[in-house]
Amino acid sequence: MWTAYKKGFKAYLQLEKSLSEHSVEAYLHDIEMLTSFLSTLEQPKAPSDIVLKDLQAFIQWINQLGMTASSQSRIISGIRSFFKYCIIEQICASDPSVLLTVPKAKRKLPDTLHFNEIESIIQQIDLSTPEGTRNKAILETMYSCGLRVSEVVGLKISGLYLDVEFIKVIGKGNKERLIPIGSSAIKCIKIYKDQVRVHQPIQPGYEDYLFLNNRGKGLSRVMIFYIIKNLALKAGITKSISPHTFRHSFATHLVEGGADLRAVQEMLGHESITTTEIYTHLDNNYLRDTLQRFHPGFQ
Repeated sequence: MWTAYKKGFKAYLQLEKSLSEHSVEAYLHDIEMLTSFLSTLEQPKAPSDIVLKDLQAFIQWINQLGMTASSQSRIISGIRSFFKYCIIEQICASDPSVLLTVPKAKRKLPDTLHFNEIESIIQQIDLSTPEGTRNKAILETMYSCGLRVSEVVGLKISGLYLDVEFIKVIGKGNKERLIPIGSSAIKCIKIYKDQVRVHQPIQPGYEDYLFLNNRGKGLSRVMIFYIIKNLALKAGITKSISPHTFRHSFATHLVEGGADLRAVQEMLGHESITTTEIYTHLDNNYLRDTLQRFHPGFQ
């Protein structure tokens, strides 16, 4: 019964929507999933017989199969496209997928490093080499300011206001922001800039970039990733570490220390406060202490 509908839907995707073969196969696979579910019902159903309740039962069925929220969302997208086709072709009088809700994907939080773990990683750096001096300045700056990896590789000498303990970075959407920087990071930047960088040949166009590779060009994001990964390995840290771990740790440590969430939002350069809230997966002790300090019912 469904063979003709699937053929028609395939032609619609290829000719009307001009989708790639890979996308067409993905959509057809979604419909195969739906028909597999319908075959488990006592009464077989044509597209025109399907109601919202059937689709909700289908979502529950694929959820029980262990599909992730993101996979479920993609399948729902395929089902909606199919019923849009059915409306166009007058196979169905109404679209049962209109009110079908998409499951929210859980955002996986990256691992956080404790302060002593960050110190341990930094201690693995060989300061007898020019690269080591540079790498210490990079890591100290990333943790001190909570920078994105793109912001640290794009950091300019003209954006350093070390005398007043601020740096200027270019964040997402080409937006500038000023961030306070700690004395330890300032010291490391000055040592690198005044004792290492001054002796490097610098390629045209990179004169204002603070952190350079040994060829006098800017560092890549991948290079920062490898630097951190190798140091974490030497420190014996088995957590999943990336440059973003330093940013995540910066925000978490601030909030756990009692920092205002709006201030953290400003420093991280988040458009919305809800994005900043992702960084506040605080431990139970901190939450309990906060309640005891500020909630009248816990006094």
